[in-house]
Amino acid sequence: MSRTVLEPSVEHPITIEPMPGRVVVEVGGTVVADSRSALTLRESTYPPVQYIPMSDVEQSLIEPTDTSTYCPFKGDASYYSVTPSGAEPVTDAIWTYADPHPAVAEIAGHVAFYPDRARVTVSDE
Repeated sequence: MSRTVLEPSVEHPITIEPMPGRVVVEVGGTVVADSRSALTLRESTYPPVQYIPMSDVEQSLIEPTDTSTYCPFKGDASYYSVTPSGAEPVTDAIWTYADPHPAVAEIAGHVAFYPDRARVTVSDE
């Protein structure tokens, strides 16, 4: 099955830049990620998204799920649930593009968190 692949354009711009500060992600009061190497992805009119290196995520708190989606600009996404200390799992709180389309290749090896399932704090630290 072939899927449509779209390139960023003037009508649908996508930019990726290093985040100069620190990004801390908490789920249920537990720090899940802490990074000074995040990337900020800006896509069209959507709010900016922080993509954090998987190596800056506490691996013991995450578990892959069977969920997958497709974005014609970025590719196939897979998902993770987060289980904060002493709490129930938060399903599909994280997404990642393991093999993103070439236009956004920089986000390979990075994950993003849904802002309604995690608290993402960006600072100048």
